Amino acid sequence: MWRLLVRLRARSYPLLLAAGRHGIQDPVGVIAMGEDYDVVVVGAGFGGPVAAHKCASAGLKTLVLERSITPGDKVVSGLVIPFYGFLFAPPFIRDGNPPLQKPIRKVVNHFVKNGEIYASDKSLWLPPPLALTYSAYCEPMCVWLADRAVEAGAELRTSTAVMDLIMEQDRVKGVVTDKGDEIRAKVVIDAAGTQDGLALKAGLRRKLPPDALELYMLWDFEMAKEDVDSTFGNSVEFYCAMPDEKITAPLGYGSTFYIFTYRESIHPGLGQFLVTEGKIPHVARLLEEYFENFTNTVSRWKNDIAPKLKLRAKMFDVCPIYAGLDRRIREMPIYGEGMLIIGDAAAMESSAFGDGVPNAWFSGAIAGDVAVEAVKAGDASASFLRRYDERVKAHSVISASLSDTRRWDMRWALPGNDEREMRRRAHELFGRGVWRYRHITGQVLREMKTVLSRDPMVAGKWMKMFNRYNRNCESGYSDPPSSYEPAPKAGIYSEGREAVIA
Repeated sequence: MWRLLVRLRARSYPLLLAAGRHGIQDPVGVIAMGEDYDVVVVGAGFGGPVAAHKCASAGLKTLVLERSITPGDKVVSGLVIPFYGFLFAPPFIRDGNPPLQKPIRKVVNHFVKNGEIYASDKSLWLPPPLALTYSAYCEPMCVWLADRAVEAGAELRTSTAVMDLIMEQDRVKGVVTDKGDEIRAKVVIDAAGTQDGLALKAGLRRKLPPDALELYMLWDFEMAKEDVDSTFGNSVEFYCAMPDEKITAPLGYGSTFYIFTYRESIHPGLGQFLVTEGKIPHVARLLEEYFENFTNTVSRWKNDIAPKLKLRAKMFDVCPIYAGLDRRIREMPIYGEGMLIIGDAAAMESSAFGDGVPNAWFSGAIAGDVAVEAVKAGDASASFLRRYDERVKAHSVISASLSDTRRWDMRWALPGNDEREMRRRAHELFGRGVWRYRHITGQVLREMKTVLSRDPMVAGKWMKMFNRYNRNCESGYSDPPSSYEPAPKAGIYSEGREAVIA
């Protein structure tokens, strides 16, 4: 049986692209339903395109399958990406112009009681052009990454869900899509995210326990650029409080209330683990209550922030924040016969900061290198692919981010409602204490030293990156798309998320 696959140029066939979203390069004619590739990457989020870029750049026949209409469509709206993610990312990211929103140079910790900020910790900051993190919207970032993979020679198919694996004698030999296509590959890279089931089908991993999962809630508010700049500058804010304030999850059992800032918008958010203090609460309802209490009682929100906002959307998602601290999860394999698992699919979220992008990039790059080696050696056995697991474990930043207990340790302030302990722990987590060598930042500094010892010239590339990113954030510039343009939306983000349009 045959089917017709037509790749289209975005500017030539915009209406067809909105429906089909292949939009990659040129007409290719008729393709058999049984197809063969060197590497199939499942998922075009943050890690998948990095792995695909590595494979395609090495000359491998590489296919990326993405279930959404547009890469990043299923990823919750916005996030912040730590600077070290860019420092140690593949050169095409570091030396490129990704669609960043704002350089974040200061972290402000507010401590709240009875709706009033009674103390603040503003000790964590960097001078320009340096930045602690960069804020970005997920979809444009994922589109940009996928575009770079296509430029390198990878093929991208969107609106294509992988439903099953082709298994032969307990070896992964390819995938089966929702269209019934059987696509064979020498190596399958699973980059399909937290709620992915491929690794379960391969018998490599199990469902994550609820006490490692955080349900979090984001609000997306429009805010004029001049208001963002005058109200927040280049900072993000965290609000810490004891449980009786009821404006955030119990300390250490979720994300404290935060406000991430973008060029013309802000994202307040917070989260709580599905199991909290040994109980299973109605987390979605609690998050709504926390937000309502916060917006009705905290003076800074009511007086300085809320009058300048227009609600655009509200979103839920789940992340395995404490997966790195759970021995059961860390012992689950991230490789098997013919298969590598990266990023969120391998539960590589940072345990302290909750960000998954740097580890998705790092693990994606490692997986890409190993896949290239496996294809060239003609050996995709588990014994050969074990080198992926070894390199991930040897990566000092990945290991440090997964084992970082500082967010978990916030719960030590709960007995006796110890506000002094809360402030001390918060200083270690999001204050100047992050620079202590034993924390992940210490591992970042160690990795910087290692990289510089190998290539002293990279220091100049890092400074050019900071300067270029700074200019781009101010002007809104990013690399123009070369393969396709995102499909227009009517405001609904994706299945399983609630969208509220103002």
